[in-house]
Amino acid sequence: MTSDNPLNDRLDDDDYPAYTMGRAAEMLGTTPAFLRALGEARLITPLRSEGGHRRYSRYQLRIAARARELVDKGTPIEAACRIVILEDQLEEAQRINSEYRRAASESASSPGSG
Repeated sequence: MTSDNPLNDRLDDDDYPAYTMGRAAEMLGTTPAFLRALGEARLITPLRSEGGHRRYSRYQLRIAARARELVDKGTPIEAACRIVILEDQLEEAQRINSEYRRAASESASSPGSG
């Protein structure tokens, strides 16, 4: 995670294709200006195609959609971006905790332990 990429945007196999800014905005029911604002708030960093055009993965669209929900409810865009980043970090921490607990439980109940 970096300050320029707080959500550690990634392109996994299921994230292809990456959508152009216009198509991404259309899919979200918003404008390219909204996506640019999310970029300026450093919520999502557009990927670049070979031609230098901004592209957005499905993962980034899910993040942008959550930010849009908050903005539509009156949350300022900067605050909405911080909320989405914190929600993403919490989700990741819960996933790691769950995996740790599962591994510890399996280790404790496996034959030969103890």
